[in-house]
Amino acid sequence: MVINNADAKRLVIYFFYDRNGIVDRYVPYFLDDLRKNVSEIFIVCNGKLSEDGRKLLKQYGEVLVRENKGFDVWAYKTALEHYGWERLALYDEVIMMNNTILGPVFPFSETFEKMDRQDVDFWGLTEYFKINGDPFGYSPYGYLPDHIQSHWIACRRSLVSSEDFRKYWQDMPMIENYEQAVGKHESVFTKKFADKGYQWAVSAECEDLRDYSGYPLMMCPKKMLQERRCPIFKKRSFFHMEADYLRNTAGEQTSELYAFLKNETDYDVDLIWEAILRNYHQYDIVKNLNLTYIMPTEKYDRELLEKQTKENKVALVMHLYFEDLLEESYHYVSSMPEDADIYLTTDSEKKKEAIEKVFAKLPCKKLEIRVIQNRGRDVSSLLVGVKDVIMEYDIVCFAHDKKTAQVKPGTIGASFAYKCFENTLSGKAYVANVIDTFVKNPRLGILSPPEPNHSTFFITLGVEWGPNYDVTKALADRLGLTVPMSEDVPPVAPLGTMFWFRPAAMKPLYAEDWEYEDFPPEPNGIDGTLLHAIERIYPFIAQEAGYYPAYGMTDKYAAVEYTNLHYYVREYNRALVKNGVGPFHDEMVAEIDRLGSFSGIFKYKLKKFLKKHLPQGMYASLKRLWKKWKSRRDYSGIEIKG
Repeated sequence: MVINNADAKRLVIYFFYDRNGIVDRYVPYFLDDLRKNVSEIFIVCNGKLSEDGRKLLKQYGEVLVRENKGFDVWAYKTALEHYGWERLALYDEVIMMNNTILGPVFPFSETFEKMDRQDVDFWGLTEYFKINGDPFGYSPYGYLPDHIQSHWIACRRSLVSSEDFRKYWQDMPMIENYEQAVGKHESVFTKKFADKGYQWAVSAECEDLRDYSGYPLMMCPKKMLQERRCPIFKKRSFFHMEADYLRNTAGEQTSELYAFLKNETDYDVDLIWEAILRNYHQYDIVKNLNLTYIMPTEKYDRELLEKQTKENKVALVMHLYFEDLLEESYHYVSSMPEDADIYLTTDSEKKKEAIEKVFAKLPCKKLEIRVIQNRGRDVSSLLVGVKDVIMEYDIVCFAHDKKTAQVKPGTIGASFAYKCFENTLSGKAYVANVIDTFVKNPRLGILSPPEPNHSTFFITLGVEWGPNYDVTKALADRLGLTVPMSEDVPPVAPLGTMFWFRPAAMKPLYAEDWEYEDFPPEPNGIDGTLLHAIERIYPFIAQEAGYYPAYGMTDKYAAVEYTNLHYYVREYNRALVKNGVGPFHDEMVAEIDRLGSFSGIFKYKLKKFLKKHLPQGMYASLKRLWKKWKSRRDYSGIEIKG
């Protein structure tokens, strides 16, 4: 069936879901262009819909709010039944689409003009290629066939008025989960009707990519937009499973998409931030967009810095506790631009006098030294000590002098301090480039050094919450945060409590109006306390306020970080592959978990027990005997493994 009538009658069934019922700006932007090309839009919403959201959506057509059951599949079924088959047969085209896609990047008129000329019974925007096997266990074919992706399926009268189409929807079982939505509808719709003789096509043709990617819109979205003029992209691109991405790409796909949208199209990328920050885990967003800023330490634009510090009020807040570190602290503080205001806090008048002597020569716009209570450490310095002035600033750096005396040898703690300082206040060039990064990325809310991962801190990488999740979640509930937080997903947090931030991004935290008495008395460095909760909640506060967290590193330290992580991964791969585990990262992790839950954990715990309870000499002798037994060989020279 070809549509050659400029006045073709088209109905769009637009499925909308948001866990809080909020309609973000990407939706009206999408619908504004869509309605230029269709006769009628019917909006069906699962679950909540705010009053403001309802008013906004009603500008585009009738709105039906139903219980959150059946995913988008039963939303379409409900809408079709609402219209009735006789009424539906009056339309030239009925289009079922959902709000998992954003756009248009190119006018939808291009798509409709192209597809109107094609003699088909149904069509879509993008295609997902065949998967051998049935990953979800619901396909009647035992595999997932080539299929139109269900975010946009346009059905012409020749299909909609058929008994086949009616029976398909009347017999549709209840959809209980995402796997059933794919296995019982999305992946089978195309083949079921194609097998009955109905013709289909997609507008963003990509048959030539079949061997390149099974899922082009997700794995190579820039190619789909730039080369195929695909008008949409997936919201999921920004929070998809990292393991799946890294099975198919080097991890560049989403940041390449974002850069293309930002630099080569008219699409307002701020719509993306609004769409993803409220509802998705910050770690996934940061990983998929590769939100790690590597900034130069030797080059910066002096004139640009002068302009930016005149247009943006910049400050440093630093808590100084150790008198023997004052000269080192001065070195880092002097990295701030001369137009910045400097607030130094300490816990006694005696220390204040010592600070005044060292910092008297500091070139800055304003220097103020405040004596605060010795309660809450550096956290109270930021949340109480300067709360009267913090909101006057646009961009702020927070730091504190640092000793990690509980870890021996001292080089371990010194390297932790080095990592924190070098990636916040490395020097004037780096600080200037940090300020420039904030100015150029208005949604950037907090910029933190990467977590420590050397020596005894190694397990921080993977155990970022430590014993602090429950206390952080309790604080999040107390502050009324609604952004997602899970013990299984790490925070993108400044785990040395040194970072750059926008005070505007911290408003929800300062609204609590903290007092010194809110913090436990010193000494208090135990994990699981309020101080460690606040350290981890900073990025969630920024996310709640509509900003994203990111990592920041100097170009020099990025080299250190990369080579360290490269070494760690190489050593794991070497050990695992030698023992037959691999080759995919996600498979290796799953295998380690499986093995670790049995013999591995038993052996590890037995070793720790024996080492603790046996005399040192006896333990050493047993260890030598064990190694000798494990490496013994039979007469054929084949190793016998114990």
